[in-house]
Amino acid sequence: MPYDIQISLQKLLIALIVVIVPLSVVGLYLTANADSNLQQTVGMHFRAMAQYDAAAASQFIRDRIVDVSTIATEPNIVDAVKAANDQYGGIGEEAKTARIEKIEEQWDKPNADSMVKQMMSSRASRWLQQQHVLNPRLLKIIVADENGAAVAATQKPIHYLEADRQRWEAVYAGGKGAVNVTDVSYDAGTSSDYVQITVPLEENSGRFVGAVSALIDISGLFSTFDQQQFGRSGRILLVKASGIIVNAPNVTPDLRLKSEEFTAVHDLLGTLEGRQAGYVRAAMSSGDRIVGFADTGLKRSLPNLDWLIVVSQSEREALAPLRTLERFAFLMVVFGLLMLMVLLAYFWAHREQRLADLEVIESPKPSQQKVSA
Repeated sequence: MPYDIQISLQKLLIALIVVIVPLSVVGLYLTANADSNLQQTVGMHFRAMAQYDAAAASQFIRDRIVDVSTIATEPNIVDAVKAANDQYGGIGEEAKTARIEKIEEQWDKPNADSMVKQMMSSRASRWLQQQHVLNPRLLKIIVADENGAAVAATQKPIHYLEADRQRWEAVYAGGKGAVNVTDVSYDAGTSSDYVQITVPLEENSGRFVGAVSALIDISGLFSTFDQQQFGRSGRILLVKASGIIVNAPNVTPDLRLKSEEFTAVHDLLGTLEGRQAGYVRAAMSSGDRIVGFADTGLKRSLPNLDWLIVVSQSEREALAPLRTLERFAFLMVVFGLLMLMVLLAYFWAHREQRLADLEVIESPKPSQQKVSA
């Protein structure tokens, strides 16, 4: 049996006001709060990505240092360096320097061909060439004695004597020996980005007796970063402390482009709160972006590798899924309030109509007034 439920318009309006208005206010608050919460979540995710890649970059470099250090402990290499140093026995510093400089002057001339051939066919050089074949990352390996003169190599060195004296002094480290890694360079011959890692050779007493220098191909590391690109505006950058981009999609170190993200991150790196947060929302020329960052930690022991990983994406794209829901929720809130206003207007008009009807009913008719008289 059907029920006839009658609810007054006034009660319905009051009920709707009690329900819709609070829900609309809560909906607007939740909509606004969800945006900031998602922004924080995305920022923390970018920070985690940056930390993972920073750890990968650090581990990659340290593994390559181990590779070169292993070469420096090979008996063939150690024996070759000791034999080269013994040649200077009983010779004064001036005579030794003159001898080395004379060979350097003739290094690219026919007079030095026999010496170069002898060095390249030595047991130590043949062993280095085998290591180059086994580990293609080792683009070029040169072994030098305590004076910086070439002893063995995978291919003929450009110079007999270590050309960059500043780098050699960094490896020599006052006779104590220290690992040195150069900044990233580009080799046109192999189309590779590389760093030069130089490791000291030391006697059991710890005295510096020579060094092993290797050009290390790091293109594989950069390719790993490039393959992680996400979305249309997302990018992962390897940046120096100066803001110069070392690697990014379609960017090479020789371009010396400056990262716009680094400008936003720079100030945060100098504060404890900024480093712990690990991300920032920054206004840039292309619009607002969410930027996560992490330090590789290599600078502490390798000053030339002051690398920072930066993960960046347009805020609009990063928050796009929620923004769609936010717009829908906002429209529903506005629609609910609009319907409430329409109902309120209808109720008010209906009330005015009822008042007008009551005035008509209560006013006496002229005929009735006459009869009463």
